[in-house]
Amino acid sequence: MPLNIPNLLTWARILSIPLFLGVFYFPWEWLHPRDQNLLATIIFVAAAVTDWFDGWIARKLGQTSAFGEFLDPVADKLMVAAALVMLVQLGRVDAIIAFIIIGREIAISALREWMAKIGAARSIAVSFVGKLKTTAQMIAIPMLLYHDRISSLDPQWIGTWLIYGAAILTLWSMAYYLRKAWPEIVARNR
Repeated sequence: MPLNIPNLLTWARILSIPLFLGVFYFPWEWLHPRDQNLLATIIFVAAAVTDWFDGWIARKLGQTSAFGEFLDPVADKLMVAAALVMLVQLGRVDAIIAFIIIGREIAISALREWMAKIGAARSIAVSFVGKLKTTAQMIAIPMLLYHDRISSLDPQWIGTWLIYGAAILTLWSMAYYLRKAWPEIVARNR
């Protein structure tokens, strides 16, 4: 495992997950629920920023590695899954929405692994719909974590609509990837 700045940022993102989750378990005497929401939002947004930043640094400094390419999406998926599970527990996201998003991530990760194993990974490269889904998620989750009103702005309402949109894009992107992989699936199962 190459120890470089991009990989350290990715590890930091993974290690921030227990801190992010732990914020909601602090006693109210230590941290008021409003402050829990704010702190969890800050941690999540900081992790999301490191996701962009570690990729940029890796390309800029020529520090890309096979391990980094493996670990980066794992860190992303763990952070999103942790946030969604916490949001379900807090009653801010329906469990079916979390299941759709997390289930798709598991299914497409397995599909990508299988396609790489048979030498056809390029046929299911990241799509525009997948990027749009990720963008919707990464805006919705902080809004749902923050939860509290900001003057006349209701982050919960906006976040709820965005997470439903992300779930629709999740299903759409899953169908897209399965359609792209279908010829290989059929060819390998004759």
